[in-house]
Amino acid sequence: MYEFLKYEVAEGVATITLNRPEVYNALNNEITYELQAAFKAVKKDSEVRVVVLTGEGKAFCSGQDLKASSAEPNRSFSDSIHKRYNPIIKAIRNLPKPVICRLNGVAAGAGCSFALACDLVVAGESAKLIEVFVNIGLVLDSGSSYFLPRLVGSAKAFELATMGTRVSAKEAETIGLINKTVADVELDNAVKAYTDFYAKAPTKAIGLMKKMLNKSQHATLSEMLDYEAYNQDIAGASHDHKEGVTAFLEKRKAEFKGE
Repeated sequence: MYEFLKYEVAEGVATITLNRPEVYNALNNEITYELQAAFKAVKKDSEVRVVVLTGEGKAFCSGQDLKASSAEPNRSFSDSIHKRYNPIIKAIRNLPKPVICRLNGVAAGAGCSFALACDLVVAGESAKLIEVFVNIGLVLDSGSSYFLPRLVGSAKAFELATMGTRVSAKEAETIGLINKTVADVELDNAVKAYTDFYAKAPTKAIGLMKKMLNKSQHATLSEMLDYEAYNQDIAGASHDHKEGVTAFLEKRKAEFKGE
């Protein structure tokens, strides 16, 4: 189904793996459109409760494939961004299911943006993030100008963006850029701890909370109070709410279906 991705679903977990290891999973036209298709697939698949995005080989994603783009010297940057990259970022942020970045190596340029767009980032200690755009005279894209200042503050975001600073996984965790750093050999186990939780969690409620947290970035307190009440009605009518209350009263572990 995919030429440049691996796509697997097992036990409620969809794993999307960028699969161009020979070029550190650099982004050509085809892989970006395949990513769009993969996120459409996970949105439609009711069996999928959580998504893992990762890269094959030594890198997560090294960003735009400059060799491929040099074959189109007259291409429009904005057309490429609107057609190829922005739909992926929107798909990650709008997906009503948690998306976990398994950061297994360097994440540069748009690859860094992809990582920051995920709901959680779990990194191996050898991983690095770099907003490499400035090194080739370009500006942030694929959402990095939105995510960076919200994660680390405006001053640190300016430094990372304008100096193209390489950030180690440990430092990224310390400054709040990512969630967790573990030894490389423990990366799969650390990701699994999250997917085990989310694959059995009340997915509908989590999807609603994701929407609420997204909205809170540009809403007032009054607006969020109203939006919380609105979404609580939706969550309160769900199967999982009823199951959660029943399990509490029966003093047993809830068996959520994600509905």
